[in-house]
Amino acid sequence: MAGGWTRDGGVQDQIDASVEDAVKLARSRLPEGEGSTHCKECDFVIPEARRKAIPGVRLCVNCQAELEKRQTTPTGFNRRGSKDSQLK
Repeated sequence: MAGGWTRDGGVQDQIDASVEDAVKLARSRLPEGEGSTHCKECDFVIPEARRKAIPGVRLCVNCQAELEKRQTTPTGFNRRGSKDSQLK
């Protein structure tokens, strides 16, 4: 059941599109190629298990955690279409 001016299933389409965008963003951030044996930030040895689990890994666990804390996810654009939500 749609509400307001949306067609049936319109809200679910918006949710699906948002999830798809987030998945594409996450996949674009995955490292590629052969991984490093030492962290490119602190030169700490990256364990073999981590290199096997994450192809193309370049950072140790600690440096990766710090990087993720600093990264912000772009909010994209407002998919709700509500004037109230656009004015905030």
